[in-house]
Amino acid sequence: MHQTYKHSSLLKAAILSLLALCAACSREAAPPAADANAPAALASPPITPGSPLETRPPNGTDFKPAFAGQTRAPAIKSEFPLDISVVAKDLNGAWSFEFLPDQRILVTERQGNLRIVGKDGKVSAPLKGLPKVYFEGQGGLLDVALDPQFATNRTLYWSYAEPRDGGNGTALAKGVLSADESTVESVKVIFRQMPTWDSKLHFGSRIVFAPDGKLFLTLGERSLPETRVHAQDLNSHFGKVVRLNPDGSVPGDNPFAGRSDAKPEIWSYGHRNVQAATLDSQGKLWTIEHGPRGGDELNQPQAGLNYGWPVITYGIEYAGPKIGEGITAKEGMEQPVYYWDPVIAPSGMTFYDGALFPEWQGNLFVGGLGSTKLVRLQMQDGKVVGEEWLLQDRGSRIRDVKQGPDGAVYVVTEAADGQLLRIGRKS
Repeated sequence: MHQTYKHSSLLKAAILSLLALCAACSREAAPPAADANAPAALASPPITPGSPLETRPPNGTDFKPAFAGQTRAPAIKSEFPLDISVVAKDLNGAWSFEFLPDQRILVTERQGNLRIVGKDGKVSAPLKGLPKVYFEGQGGLLDVALDPQFATNRTLYWSYAEPRDGGNGTALAKGVLSADESTVESVKVIFRQMPTWDSKLHFGSRIVFAPDGKLFLTLGERSLPETRVHAQDLNSHFGKVVRLNPDGSVPGDNPFAGRSDAKPEIWSYGHRNVQAATLDSQGKLWTIEHGPRGGDELNQPQAGLNYGWPVITYGIEYAGPKIGEGITAKEGMEQPVYYWDPVIAPSGMTFYDGALFPEWQGNLFVGGLGSTKLVRLQMQDGKVVGEEWLLQDRGSRIRDVKQGPDGAVYVVTEAADGQLLRIGRKS
């Protein structure tokens, strides 16, 4: 009987692992294949004042929010017409973009290409000099960011899935854009997520420079049952937000610096797969991470705090069972500011502070992958008080979101023929 139970348990674990891999890939990574017979994308749902937009039952059917407004905020609607225009097209698997000082745009494509989009919308040939990427599953070339002193030092930073002996892992590199803009020179890898693991999933990763010149990098927990528990292990980089100096060294005031039982780069822990990160108007870091089946989380990660995964979560396993003890709160673990159940599959976000849309001042915009929408969150005193869904009629997976120098909101869609879109205001 003991052997039968043991084998049954192993088989169940293997099945759950396989289902998790399949579901995670379909929801968080690969865009759906084009289908000529597929129905047109659904228009935005009708809005009932004071009611949430989400009307489907939650996956965690007996989970309750920890406080009022933690999920399903009241629906809001922008009462002015938007002008949606295509800035660039035929971007293959775009993952991130960043504005150059002259308003041209750097774009990463997951297969390993870094390109420049001109003001005329023309897309350059791939820049040379980048290291090889691990391009499988959710892996590839991921985020890109400019050094705060880019105007004088021409330095770029990028994160990517790095192929290694025995597996792979998220890495952060920096380099200098050549004068003729054809090559990235003086390339140096300044951080490697450890341990190395053979997984195609949950690499993170977003790069955010803080006002003090330090940078944050978000790291996934690699998704597998045996790796997700690393999110609670301070001797692993899995499921962490790390904080680094621009040269990759460890700031002396990091919360775990100087401890022998912890990775000194760690800023916060207990995360699942953070694919959205940005700063608010006070320079504070905000992140959004993928939940499993339910439980996408908006957090404001603070030094040394534990955000709970996989011990507490508002999601369940892709196959249906609860995760761990099936609890949503525990002493010493932080609650999300907001969560979605069912999920939006978030990727990329930005706080808006431009003059083009004064009505959107202080609002948070979040890209949706499986949900194929741009989510606008109205914020008040650090809480979500309203939610709007935009761009649903386009049916496109939105991988990254930025505010442009002109005050418009820009998004990049993920597909073999992806587009860079500008959301302006109709006159």
